[in-house]
Formats: sequence, structure tokens, C-alpha cells
Amino acid sequence: MNWLLVVLGAVIGAPLRYLTDRAVQSRYDSVFPWGTFTVNVAGCLTLGLLTGAAAEGAASSHLQLLLGTGLCGALTTYSTFSYETLRLAEAGAVRYAAVNVVASVAAGLGAAFAGTALADALWA
Repeated sequence: MNWLLVVLGAVIGAPLRYLTDRAVQSRYDSVFPWGTFTVNVAGCLTLGLLTGAAAEGAASSHLQLLLGTGLCGALTTYSTFSYETLRLAEAGAVRYAAVNVVASVAAGLGAAFAGTALADALWA
């Protein structure tokens, strides 16, 4: 039963990642990978909120599997982040590559902390 929840979350998360990436990237005329940045930060916020909710007893283990492992696991993408950063550096856009690394880590951690703080405010 648990694996079905993970699969269901991934079935939603993977197309959501692709569609969000394409929609965001089409709005910016930049080599910076805004689409991947957006889905990764959104996933960190979602996972932070879910983790905070679970710590407060407001999210079941089934919901954690569905949304945390399944949805967020398929929504976020470390491999694409790494690939796009490497491609920026190879193309000579070293500053963009560096900004991508620093901004992705900072925004991702910030979003995760914000999610847990929001959960604490909502369910504490």
C-alpha cells in the first residue's frame, strides 16, 4: 500500500515539474534556469510544511509518503540542477552558474525553514 502512495505522488509531481519548468522558463529570456529553480524552491517549501505538520501531529505517515516522498521527490530535481549548472559553466556563464548554486541552496533552505515555521504557526 505504501508504494502506491509514493507512485501516486510521483505521477502528479513529475508532470507538474515539467509543466512548471516550461511555463516559468518561457516567461524569462535568460540562460538562468528559472524553471528548475522554481520547482526546487517550491518543493523545499512543501516538504518543510509537511515535515512541520508531521512534527505537530497534523500529517499522517501516509500523507508524508504521498506528498513528501512521491510528489516532492518527483517535483524537485537535483540532477537537473547539477546538469544546468554544469552547462552554464561550460558555456562561459560562470557567474550564472555560481549564482544558481548559491541562490538554489539559500532559497531551498530558506523555503524549508519557512515551511516548518508556517506549520508551527498553523498547528502548534
